[in-house]
Amino acid sequence: MLFRLVYDDMLAAAAYLIGCQRTGEAIVIDPERDVDRYIDLAGREGLTLTAVAETHIHADFLSGARELAERTGATVYLSAEGGPEWTYEWPHRKPGGGAYPHRLLRDGDVFTVGKIEFKVLHTPGHTPEHIGFIVTDRGSGADQPMGLASGDFLFVGDLGRPDLLESAAGMAGEADASARRLFRSVRLLDALPDWLQVWPAHGAGSACGKALGAVPQTTVGYEKRFNPALRAATDEGTFLKFILEGQPEPPLYFARMKRENKAGPRVLGRLPEPRRLGAGELGGIDGRRSAVIDTRAWEDYRAGHLPGALSHPVEGAFATDVGSMVGEEEAVVLVAEAGGVEEAVRALVRIGIDDIRGYVPAAELEAYRRGGGALETQPEVTAAEARSSAASSFVLDVRRAGEFAKGHLAGATHIPHTRLRSRLDEVPKDRPVLVYCHSGNRSARACALLRKHGVRATNLAEGYLGWKEAGGA
Repeated sequence: MLFRLVYDDMLAAAAYLIGCQRTGEAIVIDPERDVDRYIDLAGREGLTLTAVAETHIHADFLSGARELAERTGATVYLSAEGGPEWTYEWPHRKPGGGAYPHRLLRDGDVFTVGKIEFKVLHTPGHTPEHIGFIVTDRGSGADQPMGLASGDFLFVGDLGRPDLLESAAGMAGEADASARRLFRSVRLLDALPDWLQVWPAHGAGSACGKALGAVPQTTVGYEKRFNPALRAATDEGTFLKFILEGQPEPPLYFARMKRENKAGPRVLGRLPEPRRLGAGELGGIDGRRSAVIDTRAWEDYRAGHLPGALSHPVEGAFATDVGSMVGEEEAVVLVAEAGGVEEAVRALVRIGIDDIRGYVPAAELEAYRRGGGALETQPEVTAAEARSSAASSFVLDVRRAGEFAKGHLAGATHIPHTRLRSRLDEVPKDRPVLVYCHSGNRSARACALLRKHGVRATNLAEGYLGWKEAGGA
């Protein structure tokens, strides 16, 4: 058996390519939408992708299952659990008519890819339809399973959060019911051997849990012993309090991902190839009517950017932040060097942002400025400078709720930066706004969004950390 982890650092998302070297067949579990990576990887290993599977309807990225089925003819394996509201629609909606080769799975079902066996384990809680796959390498003569592709059920050091149906998708009252389902799913681990490897769909930094570990894989036995969420599952009441408390605010785009992954992401066919834009074309770009995503360093952005441009360097939480601040209807122009365009495009299509019209290298932006083109600057102040103006400003804290509760600037209003786009009407346009986070990065993204929408936002350099170090109360 061949096993390969394909990891997306920005979304902390893991897909798994599992291949049978005896028959040359392979499956991908929980792929993202830019599927050429998996096809190429399988080819390099001498394998053909004949199957694709999902553990659940994802909220943090657009699934690549449909794209793979379209490109390779692979059979699709999806959950049939959870009831009618959680039934996938797209397997019966092949472009041009007809259905994709697919099989809908229930708890205990078994399918094979070559000599490798996949047994379905229904693990509701994160979502009602959620399943995992217990994998046994029958081709090697094994009669016991090697691993569990656990999806968003069991992580290293955590469990999949059960509140997203309510907090992200707006389904009132679902958090408590989902947490109770998750508690019952935890008991399923009692029947699994301690040696069983656990292959989760996310790692540290994912918004699908609150305390995911940075180690990519684990075992059932290790998690039983050390996972805080499992250790809290001594009784239902204790577990519900633990698992629902302190969950971070979900990024704004999660609800759209749920909807599109159920109905079926649009088939890409190929990655968008935005064209290079010259200085003479920049005057016609209005960042207030479309999305100009400036990927340069913050200091370069501050010194001069296209009017209405957003600031999003291609690093860290790029996809999560852009997904929360750019609407699905907006056309996109990137400010980026040619060598960085593909990375940005891949990150964008993974969250369903496909209409990428062009890219602008820094040299063209500078040529535009030298030719008299209008650029905007972004104000920023130190903690010492802010102490004299904070009292007359609307102070906005864009950290997570848990951070805000531990301490904040006096009189600050709290709106997490990943929810800000939906709450712009709560921020005044008739007075200066001082924006801060922990160290100045999230607030930088927030300031760019606010200024795009006519708010006089100033970033607090070094954030709350710098404020406290400067003696601020």
